[in-house]
Amino acid sequence: MSLVTKSALILRDRDLLGELAARRLVRVMVSLTSLDRDLKRTLEPRAASPDARLRTIAALAAAGVPVGTLIAPVIPGLTDHELERLLTAAREAGADTAGWMLLRLPREVAPLFTAWLEAHHPKRAAKVLSLMRQCRGGAVYDSRFGTRMRGEGVFVELLEQRFRKACRLLGLNSPAARAAQTLDTTAFRPPRAQGDLFD
Repeated sequence: MSLVTKSALILRDRDLLGELAARRLVRVMVSLTSLDRDLKRTLEPRAASPDARLRTIAALAAAGVPVGTLIAPVIPGLTDHELERLLTAAREAGADTAGWMLLRLPREVAPLFTAWLEAHHPKRAAKVLSLMRQCRGGAVYDSRFGTRMRGEGVFVELLEQRFRKACRLLGLNSPAARAAQTLDTTAFRPPRAQGDLFD
């Protein structure tokens, strides 16, 4: 299984995760949004701090658990300038793979985010929303599979170039790292019925 978290509570299971990792049955991605504590406090008030997430990466790596980072959500005009610093911090903590995801604003989330942006970053709100529309074909959200996590357009292409360059310089996503995170699925058996998942 692959686990994605922004919580340090995953460390309660580090012994179990270590056992699973020894059998190539688990990998973990710890998401990072910003190293700015003030921004994190308003954007993700109930999530672990950036320092706690980096300590989580370090502890999982020390326990032998394949661990990477997911830079998410990347918010154009607000957090995108931190991309390289986030990747560097994750690598220094022990991450060996990385990914990124553009902010998603489906349905009710868009007006909530807009209200948050206007309350906490009123001078940046227009720029952030303009960049989001540039990444989503003129809308703030595009639900199409294959583009909803990344977006498209010049700004997204620039982010991807920056991400790939930083990963290359930091040694993230190397063939060896990807091989180490390849899970053993030979023991997996599809359940016969939905209820079998809970037997």
